[in-house]
Amino acid sequence: MRSDSSGPRILLRRIRELMAEPLEAQARLDEIVRQIAANMVAEVCSLYVLRADGILELYATQGLNPGSVHLAQLRLGEGLVGTIAATARALNLQDAQKHPAFTYLPETGEEIFYSFMGVPILRAGRTLGVLVVQNKEKRVYRDEETEALETVAMVVAEMIAAGSLEGLSRPGVVLDLSRPVHFEGLALADGIGLGHVILHEPRVVVTNLFNEDAEAEVARLEKAVSSLRISIEDMLQRRDMAVEGEHRAVLEAYRMFAHDRGWVRRLEEAVRNGLTAEASVEKVQNDMRARMMHASDPFLRERLHDFDDLANRLLRQLMGRAGDMFGDGVAGDVVIVARSMGAAELLDYRREQIRGLVLEEGGATSHVVIVARALGIPVVGQAKGAVSMAEKGDAIIVDGEEGAVHLRPPADVEKVFVERVQFRAKRQQRYQALRDTPARTRDGQEIALLMNAGLLVDLPQVEAAGAAGIGLFRTELQFMIASAMPKTSDQERLYSAVLDAADGKPVTFRTLDVGGDKVLPYLHQSPEENPALGYRALRLALDRPGLMRTQLRALLKASAGRELRVMFPMVTDLEELRQARDLISREFKHLTRFAHAMPRRLKLGAMIEVPSLLFQLDELMQLVDFVSIGSNDLFQFFCAVDRGNAQISGRFDDLSSPFMRALREILDAGQRHSVSVTLCGEMAGRPLSAMALIGLGFRSISMTSSAIGPVKAMLLELDAEDLHRTITAHLAERHPRQTFRQMLEAYAQAHAIPH
Repeated sequence: MRSDSSGPRILLRRIRELMAEPLEAQARLDEIVRQIAANMVAEVCSLYVLRADGILELYATQGLNPGSVHLAQLRLGEGLVGTIAATARALNLQDAQKHPAFTYLPETGEEIFYSFMGVPILRAGRTLGVLVVQNKEKRVYRDEETEALETVAMVVAEMIAAGSLEGLSRPGVVLDLSRPVHFEGLALADGIGLGHVILHEPRVVVTNLFNEDAEAEVARLEKAVSSLRISIEDMLQRRDMAVEGEHRAVLEAYRMFAHDRGWVRRLEEAVRNGLTAEASVEKVQNDMRARMMHASDPFLRERLHDFDDLANRLLRQLMGRAGDMFGDGVAGDVVIVARSMGAAELLDYRREQIRGLVLEEGGATSHVVIVARALGIPVVGQAKGAVSMAEKGDAIIVDGEEGAVHLRPPADVEKVFVERVQFRAKRQQRYQALRDTPARTRDGQEIALLMNAGLLVDLPQVEAAGAAGIGLFRTELQFMIASAMPKTSDQERLYSAVLDAADGKPVTFRTLDVGGDKVLPYLHQSPEENPALGYRALRLALDRPGLMRTQLRALLKASAGRELRVMFPMVTDLEELRQARDLISREFKHLTRFAHAMPRRLKLGAMIEVPSLLFQLDELMQLVDFVSIGSNDLFQFFCAVDRGNAQISGRFDDLSSPFMRALREILDAGQRHSVSVTLCGEMAGRPLSAMALIGLGFRSISMTSSAIGPVKAMLLELDAEDLHRTITAHLAERHPRQTFRQMLEAYAQAHAIPH
């Protein structure tokens, strides 16, 4: 039997009336499913609610065995109901039993029903349950019936969010909405933030599709575009960010997109074809998304976010929703939770309230992360599922040190993080007090604590952290955030600004390390099965000499009258190094011929990241002025362990005797040839590992700016020569009783060295 078109309308009217009646929660649910079944001429209507343990429990039914209520259960992803909950998508099936996900629950008595329609119960994009109708007759439910069921699902979602269903199941059952959740992601911007959730929901639903007056709609569109451009100009004038830096380039890109005539022309064409201004924006946005949604290229995904942001801004302008992103009733400290964000969207929020940002997507060079870092906001990315699990106003903790997010944390966890924030503040005060203290061990060994950097926004930390210089400047980050190959003049301007910020302190520029997993959209590369071992860094640059010569020319010109230190990455064979030296020599001669001022001193170095160089150390040292050990890659290749693979990465320790012996071989070779040796990698930034390096004989190490304080505090208490003797003796033992790490920890404890 088919329902007529009035059924859905009557159902929605009846549900509105029902919500006003004074009923107990279970009685209200029972009446909701009864009304749905009656008005949609369905023989079954069932309502499942998602519990905190990931189980979908039957909370009400009309047509199935009433004794199965609060007993029938499905796991998330199990059966048709579990599939709907897991995917957050409706299912409309003429013969449900033929669907591969169909699962029969014998306690419900549903084996005689064929047609099936289920919709997720969603709130703020998060699945809270599933609402289902079924019939014996094989039929496909109409669109208006689906929409009516989805509308009722919204009503049920509000009941769940309000806590109305708590206590209906057996004692101890907690609904998914309120359970504590822990997410592991990527630490993208340092810091710890505590606050309450703000869900970033820029999506605007367009319901008015067709225009009555094309010229009037074009005028509305032009006015909205003009307002959009003004709002972006306002962002560029903000005073709570540095005047210079990559975040400025990001916003300049927004301005360029907003003034793109091609984009505006496509919008106007859609209006003249009969759409409203709002619908034209959505159509052009969807067209662009369709072209780009399958792109694996991170740059193209970033462009998609930028255009999505602009389109959503324009929609809000057209629909009168522009303004404060917090909305009503939001006070105190907040943490923004988003699937993705355009960088400019972050600036719509009140900065003084933001304590953190959580992204389901995003990487270190995502535009929104660059802007957040400039504003000093802790960021955790790749927190999958955060949006669907979070609710506006939920307590949340963002740990930008460990890359973790704690949603609705228990009181004891929250207390721990409050104490961590307080401890961190006190610790930072202590480290700040050490900023101008010479980095000298107790036995008088001077240690150069250098800083790793790659963006202009990092540079103020050279002074703030008391770094002795920049031991590694990753030049590729400028290329990765640019929309096209940076011009020589742009590169020169960046390198000059870096040297200015260093104010006479040494800066080591690593030449372009792209390829592999560092993709440049304007540099075509074929996919690789193992990008870390593939066509990247110096291998790629030597095959594209024009690219490398452009960068070397910019470095030489930017360093006029100053010392220039250039380091080549991923050197595997000495012939590669000779070719690279030849390229910079040719550029030097070319610029000299045209009377360009040159660096007063040029030093060339190589990164030791590939184990093959361990067997060419003497020959290598004769070709370079310095070397720097890239400990992350060297250890990865040394032990054949993928650092990103959690299953095996914990089984291998970079504080192991074999790796320590390899590092000592490099130090010994440098000493034989009077070549300075630095280590830049995660090892250098961990106090215990840094202690090992100093004990081995390193006198120059490079790390993140935040690690300089803790490492300096450690070395001020260290007798480097005494530790050197202890390490030497340990490495000479054939069968040591302790691992290298155990020996080191015991030494630190015995000598009260903070680690």
